[in-house]
Amino acid sequence: MGGWQVPGYSELRVLGEGAQGRVVLARHDATGRPAAIKYLADAVAGDAGFRERFRREADLLRRLRNPFVAQMFGLVETADGAAIVMEAVDGASLKAVLAERGPLPPEAALTLLKGSLLGLASAHDVGIVHRDYKPANVIVRGDGLSKLIDFGIAVDAGAAGRSGTPVYMAPEQWRDEPASPSTDVYAAACVFFECVTGRRPYAAEDQAGLMGRHLTAPVPVEDVPEPLRPLIQRGMAKNPWERPLGAAAFVAELESVASGAYGADWEGRGVRTLAGAAAALSVLFPLTALGLGSGGAASGAAGAAGAAGAAGAAGSSGGGAGAGALGALGAKGTVAIAGGAAALAVGGGAAVYVATADEAPKPIVTRLAALSEPQRDIGDGKTFQAQGRVVQVAGGDAALNRKINQALRAPLEQRWAKVRKGLDGIGRGGYTDVVTPRILMRNDRLLSVWYGVELRGERGTGWDQSQAATVDLRTGASYRPLDLFRVPSDQGLRPLDGKVKTHLPDGVYCYSDRTSTGGPIQPEGTDDPSRFVKTGDVTMALTPQGVRVAFYGSILGYASACGLLDVVVPYAEIGTMLKPTLLAAVPYPSPARS
Repeated sequence: MGGWQVPGYSELRVLGEGAQGRVVLARHDATGRPAAIKYLADAVAGDAGFRERFRREADLLRRLRNPFVAQMFGLVETADGAAIVMEAVDGASLKAVLAERGPLPPEAALTLLKGSLLGLASAHDVGIVHRDYKPANVIVRGDGLSKLIDFGIAVDAGAAGRSGTPVYMAPEQWRDEPASPSTDVYAAACVFFECVTGRRPYAAEDQAGLMGRHLTAPVPVEDVPEPLRPLIQRGMAKNPWERPLGAAAFVAELESVASGAYGADWEGRGVRTLAGAAAALSVLFPLTALGLGSGGAASGAAGAAGAAGAAGAAGSSGGGAGAGALGALGAKGTVAIAGGAAALAVGGGAAVYVATADEAPKPIVTRLAALSEPQRDIGDGKTFQAQGRVVQVAGGDAALNRKINQALRAPLEQRWAKVRKGLDGIGRGGYTDVVTPRILMRNDRLLSVWYGVELRGERGTGWDQSQAATVDLRTGASYRPLDLFRVPSDQGLRPLDGKVKTHLPDGVYCYSDRTSTGGPIQPEGTDDPSRFVKTGDVTMALTPQGVRVAFYGSILGYASACGLLDVVVPYAEIGTMLKPTLLAAVPYPSPARS
């Protein structure tokens, strides 16, 4: 097809082309596996600024490994040119689906939004803002699952700029203010509006008029089905602080609304509808058209890849984690490192940054499920039950799923046992524990969940202690508070006391602590009266920013005399205290921010 080509690959067809580059579908000569290759255009390849932006895009992609994001195989640079080798996704863009089918049923729109939001969440977990979420950058596979592509203008959170697609740009982008995960939430809400109505939320004759509407016009929630209006209203709030603060938080709200409005099987119906809509466009699937794929239905857990097609060649990208992804690039000495490690391989005049895996993980989908804790007679005329929702996973290995789901539920089971025991001798009547979950962090390694709980009925005080679960998605291992730390002893935890205190109002634990130098946290088995609570009474969980710590300060045995203390201690302050394996699995060190 002319120009410099990545060694070891045969180009099959052009998927998209623009002033800054082109995206081609190619086949790896040694293995026969397809890939999408994004080339920097010859006209700009010699420009140092363009080269640096190209490397930055590759660096961002290398940090993302998620079944809902097109994965990168490697960056190839020579004196002749530069290219990013990526997963080739077999599917049709959401833009093509909407053009062919028109508005989607609510369940299908919710399912599609959830999948691409999970891809955004993986980016937000490592401090990346996409900045160009739009229908052309969401690929719908033949099996109804969606995948996010094109991180060409993505940045680390905190970077400012007006880059983006105007019809989906958040107010802060128009004002050239720093981008944040909630910037992507705004764009996702705009696309969701388009999915259910068949039109964009705002239209204008020129860009100035469009900017004015995004900045000041009311959110047109009256045009969407009533159950979905809160999602649109929150997602498109003018003030970024009034939106869900990231894709994971938006997913939690989405699942709650979807289950309440459309029943427990809403997602299954949505996937079937999307699969049918995509199948009608299978002629557009790049791999299927060449006899290399099956329209996504057999692509397996790694995901398949999207035809970035005409999605804007200068930025369209696709990528996935296959076994021996780059193999031998055809250049001497080039090595592909398996196991998810990153490596620099030099040979044949090319520098190749490779991040591959022996086997792509099965996609694990996070969802909310209704609690199944029936009403129980606990004696003395009292009953106890739990209501609300619990976080569960699905889609991966069945045995691993069961282990993960047990770990996610375990803190609630322990609380219920403690509450039932505590109700002994207290009043009569019915007691209900109401549970509200929130996903704090979700990446390819860890899932961290926070449960707000409220015991309703005749009761004492201090029983509404939040619960949390941090679970390893690869093994199902659960991390209790002490499991997070390298030295889970009184001495090892003592520095945490001071760190927690600095983030509390007035820098104290309680009104009686204003002259105290001690802190409240000590391991079980110690009995120091100068300390307030043991770790068994403290809730801790990992977040993208740090460790969240919550407990009721208590004095002389009076629970919650000091009220609920709930803070996030940044990793930068306590990173050396945490287990290295956990620290490696969270977004730390944090990327530099403006």
